[in-house]
Amino acid sequence: MRQGTPYPGFERAGRSRLADGLRAYRLIAWMWIRSTMAYRASFAMTLLGNFAGTALDFVAILLMFSRVDELGGYGLGEVAFLYGLSSAAFGLTDLALGSMDRLGGRVRDGTLDTLLVRPAPVLAQVAADRFALRRLGRITQGLLVLGYALTVVDIAWTPVKVLLMPVMLVSGAAIFGAVFVAGGAFQFVAQDASQVQNSFTYGGTTLLQYPPTVFAKELVRGVTFVLPLAFVNWLPALYVLGLPYPLDLPQWTAFLPPLVAAGCCALSGLAWRAGLRSYRSTGS
Repeated sequence: MRQGTPYPGFERAGRSRLADGLRAYRLIAWMWIRSTMAYRASFAMTLLGNFAGTALDFVAILLMFSRVDELGGYGLGEVAFLYGLSSAAFGLTDLALGSMDRLGGRVRDGTLDTLLVRPAPVLAQVAADRFALRRLGRITQGLLVLGYALTVVDIAWTPVKVLLMPVMLVSGAAIFGAVFVAGGAFQFVAQDASQVQNSFTYGGTTLLQYPPTVFAKELVRGVTFVLPLAFVNWLPALYVLGLPYPLDLPQWTAFLPPLVAAGCCALSGLAWRAGLRSYRSTGS
């Protein structure tokens, strides 16, 4: 055995499990895409409905700014910037993992057992189940609002800020993804906990669409140091906008989202494995 690779078998097994999971996810998602595209008119209507439904959130913000000039010291363009980042990042996660909240139902009715006997990772099967292309509407709407914000907000662009934009979207999607997976793991125990999970996922993205200055500092601390949703957009976005963060954190914290996302994904992976091990089949 060559020095430096003491456990090559474990490394190959890890890569194999990841490859198997991605392949299973791709095949299941493609099956649902083909099923969806068999009825193109229906797909177009549901896509438009998803776009319009999510757009109502921003319409509410527009109505608010028709009465006020600022919200917590932020103008419309700056709030639109926060909104667009949060909505687009969450939309990417919702597209990829939006079916995780169905896990509690599978645990209750025993249909999770059918996934356990298949030669594919359970997480990939649960995540890809009922893969819905209509969720592209949320992503599109978020990116359009973000594009609008970039045209109206005066940002002192630097190479670092330009690079931070895609990093925010990818890292934010990963952080939301970790919350989805951890919420799914919790459903192994609670079973009927989809609304608890949604309060942190859908509720979290709604929270991040507004400036941190409108919330109590205790809440801001909670989503910074406990459930680090602030790293989805608040911390890096305020650096890009040149605005101070309410907790007076150093500027370098704006560059932590990739590390925070990696840590959250690792913890959610541990939670998922623990939840899956605790599962007891309905036939046991």
